[in-house]
Amino acid sequence: MLRANLKLSDFDYHLPKELIAQYPQAKREDARLLVLERATGKLSHRNFRDILNYFSPGDCLVLNNTKVISARMKGRREARPGGGGGKQEIFLLKHLSENTYRVLAKPAKKLTKGSKILFDNKGAFAEVLGDQGMIKTVRFSANGSHEDLWQRLGQVPLPPYIKREPEPQDRQRYQTVYAQAEGATAAPTAGLHFSRQLLKAIQARGVNIVYLTLHINYGTFSPVKCEDITQHKMYKEYFILHRQSAETIKATGARGNKVYAVGTTSVRVLESCAGCNKHAQPQLKAERGWTDLFIYPPYRFKVVDCLLTNFHFPKSTLLMLVSAFAGKEVLFKAYREAVERRYRFFSYGDAMLII
Repeated sequence: MLRANLKLSDFDYHLPKELIAQYPQAKREDARLLVLERATGKLSHRNFRDILNYFSPGDCLVLNNTKVISARMKGRREARPGGGGGKQEIFLLKHLSENTYRVLAKPAKKLTKGSKILFDNKGAFAEVLGDQGMIKTVRFSANGSHEDLWQRLGQVPLPPYIKREPEPQDRQRYQTVYAQAEGATAAPTAGLHFSRQLLKAIQARGVNIVYLTLHINYGTFSPVKCEDITQHKMYKEYFILHRQSAETIKATGARGNKVYAVGTTSVRVLESCAGCNKHAQPQLKAERGWTDLFIYPPYRFKVVDCLLTNFHFPKSTLLMLVSAFAGKEVLFKAYREAVERRYRFFSYGDAMLII
């Protein structure tokens, strides 16, 4: 793949703060849908329900069924000789073993090895086993399953650009209706717009719906800091593509139908699993493992024909992937129009369909 001479500043754009959605729409399908035709650059403004009209019988819709855990936990540091306790927040990064996790701590300086974080009046606490600056290794005292631990002590891990505390509705709305495989600490937000009724209507149209899993982690919000974007290193994320899904996707392309990927996470799994045979044709294989695939212009997509995605943060790796898929100039023209027409941006915002 040829490397483009693209800089981080090439992926910047002006976004008024008031366009960053702080709450979801009343109904999932109430989102707006900006449709971009790659070949012509034509833009159409639709309601998300209208996505049904873009499918043909035999097409394939690929969904990421990861389930968001309540990864943000707030407590107080236990008072120790020579110092009092204080408010403490941790964010689960990785499950290591039993009740032991790698976490991101805020604040981090006073949380040293041997410190305890107290969570409630029932004796639940976490003890720091390892200290690597902002990253700590902690062991929870709470008994029960992982889900019990998250539900009891955790909060919905809303992204940092949502400037409010989580509310009861977020437990349901910051989760796709088809979420099943627990392990994500951020939602695959392009899928938040689908209701069960809409998915049934898509299936009734003769579209095959398949699932894969990519557990999105905190790294999705990690900023690109190097001006030469090719030097950026992605966080590894765990994925699964089952054989039946892979076979359905391959058969879709073989008969000339289109593969619709929902979200950049689905794209990264498919492209991570797609090699090429000697005839340079896609050879999608069922796999599971870790991916740190970084997609930016130029990139030759092997599997995906159409992409459903939300509007992404300036200078983000997500924006770079979508730029590679749509064409950077065409995409940025669409973003300018989205700003002018007051679309809602980011996790709880509106959607874009690139065909």
